[in-house]
Amino acid sequence: MSTTPATLPPDLVTLARSFGVATEFWDWQGDQVEVPASTVVAVLAALGVDACDEQAVEQSLARVREAPWRRTLPPVVVTREGEAPPVHVHVPHGAGIGAWVETEDGGRRAVAQQDRWVEPRTVDGSLVGEATFTVPADLPLGWHVLRVTVDDVDSSCPLVVTPRRLELHPDLADRQSWGFAAQLYAVRSESSWGLGDLADLAELADWSGRDLGADFVLINPLHAAEVTGRMEPSPYLPTTRRFVNPVYIRVEDIRETGYLVSTDRALVGWQAEALRASNRRSDELDRDEVWAAKKAALETVFRTGRTPARQSSFDAFRAREGPGLRDYATWCALSERLGMPPSQWPDDAHDHASPLLARLRVELAERITFYEWLQWVADVQLGAAQRTALDAGMTVGVVADLAVGVHPEGADTWALKGVLAEGVSVGAPPDAYNQQGQDWSQPPWRPDALAELGYGPYRDMLRTVLRHAGG
Repeated sequence: MSTTPATLPPDLVTLARSFGVATEFWDWQGDQVEVPASTVVAVLAALGVDACDEQAVEQSLARVREAPWRRTLPPVVVTREGEAPPVHVHVPHGAGIGAWVETEDGGRRAVAQQDRWVEPRTVDGSLVGEATFTVPADLPLGWHVLRVTVDDVDSSCPLVVTPRRLELHPDLADRQSWGFAAQLYAVRSESSWGLGDLADLAELADWSGRDLGADFVLINPLHAAEVTGRMEPSPYLPTTRRFVNPVYIRVEDIRETGYLVSTDRALVGWQAEALRASNRRSDELDRDEVWAAKKAALETVFRTGRTPARQSSFDAFRAREGPGLRDYATWCALSERLGMPPSQWPDDAHDHASPLLARLRVELAERITFYEWLQWVADVQLGAAQRTALDAGMTVGVVADLAVGVHPEGADTWALKGVLAEGVSVGAPPDAYNQQGQDWSQPPWRPDALAELGYGPYRDMLRTVLRHAGG
């Protein structure tokens, strides 16, 4: 087994590692490969870190070392259940300090200070001290808040307690289980609109669970794709990983469809009938044709309105999903107004604080609500599919899939600007099957930005993907 001699400057390696950037890897042949300096510098630049020359590296390292001393608390504290990690709190030297944890359920827990002396440090001309507190080891799982008071000035950061380990479902621990794996878009029935949908998922789960004894049905990612222009055929290059592709909605299963006036009901029926002829054909699926018909039908149903109870449910969904849903729906509406790809939009359309975007949000309010409504409908139908699976005797039910990343010009890239790194993409090094390596074009998370946000975008994505899934 051979290794490549280290040639990267030690300070560059130290700087890279402080940001979680690897400077070497083991290739498929078992050799240790050092990442070229130019690549390390480029990745650091995508994280907002200047490492263009020796002086820049030295200055960036100095900022890294001083960064914790410039803030009272770290951006986020992550621990496992049963552990009691130390938390370093930086305050003006000699200041009085108190700390506690506000638990997710509204409780309050004291946090003990360690008897630990750390030499104060001069930062920006002021003497800063370091106090160390210990997180209680018996905190429950959840997203809590660590709060400190320094001379009557409050500071806080998220405190996340994760499981020590993830266990198998008790009913699966001592036996083998099986289920179907399916690309949902290909699971068509007589009632499909030319493409498998969430009603077909429910039928597959019921049949395989009730009649065959299956424990699960594993499906492809259901992430949303483009809503205008050509729809990306791969479910692994979505525009967002948090929200669902509305092409999987079964229009007839929306309660309001049953209350359409006769002319509108006939229109929806005609659109469905035109596509059902393709359900038995084995040629390529036409997502764009299906979406064009479904979109028109869904717009008709949306205009019908909702009962007070249904509207309350929709409003609750919007409140739960918060700004993330509004941003995704705004991106969809902007795609219709400004066209695709988003790289051709005016610069102000990418600035979430710009007057242009504020004006467009007002002008496009109805379309934004429409795309929020589509997500609510999809969420309801996903929940129904999982309940059907469990009612049919499945132990797990629907097993969701999560794509590696998102389209570089998608909704997540637009909405999470600064959280996804620009100018770099996810891929894979050369292997036995692809000697050139792979570039998947997907922008990766910025670990530093995720930490600053308490991992909120990642948490919200997983909550949506797994809300109606057993695995």
